Amino acid sequence: MINISFEKSKKRCWILQQREKFSSRLGFLLISAGCAIGLGNVWRFPYVTGQYGGAAFVLIYLFFLLALGLPIMVMEFAVGRASQRSVATSFQVLEPKGSKWHLHGYVAIAGNYLLMMFYTTIGGWMLSYFVKMVSGTFVGLSTEQVKGVFDSMTAQPVPMVFWMVVVVLLGMGVCSLGLQNGVEKITKIMMCSLFFIMIALAIRAVMLPGAMEGLKFYLMPDFGKMAEAGVADTIFAAMGQAFFTLSIGIGSIAIFGSYIGKDRSLTGEAVNITLLDTSVALIAGLIIFPACFSFGIQPDSGPNLVFVTLPNIFNSMAGGQLWGSLFFIFMSFASLSTIIAVFENIVSFGIDLWGWSRKKAVVVNIIVIILLSLPCVFGFNLLSGIQPLGSGSTILDLEDFIVSNNLLPLGSLVYLLFCTRRYGWGWKNFLSEANTGKGIRFPKWIRIYVTFILPLIIIAVFVQGYISKFFV
Repeated sequence: MINISFEKSKKRCWILQQREKFSSRLGFLLISAGCAIGLGNVWRFPYVTGQYGGAAFVLIYLFFLLALGLPIMVMEFAVGRASQRSVATSFQVLEPKGSKWHLHGYVAIAGNYLLMMFYTTIGGWMLSYFVKMVSGTFVGLSTEQVKGVFDSMTAQPVPMVFWMVVVVLLGMGVCSLGLQNGVEKITKIMMCSLFFIMIALAIRAVMLPGAMEGLKFYLMPDFGKMAEAGVADTIFAAMGQAFFTLSIGIGSIAIFGSYIGKDRSLTGEAVNITLLDTSVALIAGLIIFPACFSFGIQPDSGPNLVFVTLPNIFNSMAGGQLWGSLFFIFMSFASLSTIIAVFENIVSFGIDLWGWSRKKAVVVNIIVIILLSLPCVFGFNLLSGIQPLGSGSTILDLEDFIVSNNLLPLGSLVYLLFCTRRYGWGWKNFLSEANTGKGIRFPKWIRIYVTFILPLIIIAVFVQGYISKFFV
């Protein structure tokens, strides 16, 4: 009998085990885009754009999206495809012997769970508001009463838990059907529906009286407005939005690299996904800015924009109940597309680490995620006295801060260093994997930028996040 070490046998199993694949390239593109397309596109992007001067901010945001987000997305995909594993074990497959890159796998696992600990709650809000809009809850309510609907919802733990559990069951239910029959098939339907609904809403918004002022604000750069908001603040806000919108850094998108073949280059695929993600954010602006200006409302009211401002706008609009219902089903699809994508990643952790069946991984994680999501739900009611980031903050704010301001930028830095340093996977290995197949090639001349300059930019974004949070 030949004796082999546990580690060697485990690596051999990784290589020999049959990996699920997408049935089509479209499925890969839509699911990867669905992971990136989330509430950051249709919630955060419009109000941040409103805060920092409109079109001038959008131009800077698009520049940084290409300069910051795109290279790291390619690297995540490359690590996933080369290893044929989720982030739980991908670094173990590719790292040099004796190195410790695989420790990031545990951080990334924690990051995916942390993200879902509050994202499931917000997804529940979207489904709840869709039901409220369809049932006519907001019809005839005053502005204060509309605000009271949201306050009442968050103050009641039972409805909050109910909608959170519905989101978890929906997301895990899709994952339980498998990659092709569940995740790919359902996400295709949701993403296609999302785009059709958004286009219909955008057409309706630009036809509102006074909508032209909103379009001018959104589409015609006025650098004077950017100067009023502060040039440095605007640049850092654009960098932060571009960086976080693609959900890079914790391996939540790398998993889909492990499900695709070698026939297409990864840069071309990352470009397509970035374009899809960006188009959703831009169309969301075409919905929100004309509507806000049409009704004389400033589009910089933060998260209240979705749950207070927009329901009031729909109340004042002819056919508002229909358009409001469409808006919140679109918001539900945007949140569920991310939730399903990250759930698929979480399910793969159990499969890759412990050899669980998909069914077992789904059942275990339904229980785990529901329990882990309870603190966020209770943070608005039973545990509202806990304000971890200062007066007025919630447990959701803390969880979001840990993920968005810490794990995403630092995780992206790990991927960047791993793919460019000789003591990691290395530039040559990364470039070979990224450029395998037909399509746009990852340029060799960009090596100095991604090796030395981009890490400094990421560190700057990380530090600025703390300055904005605690010192401004």
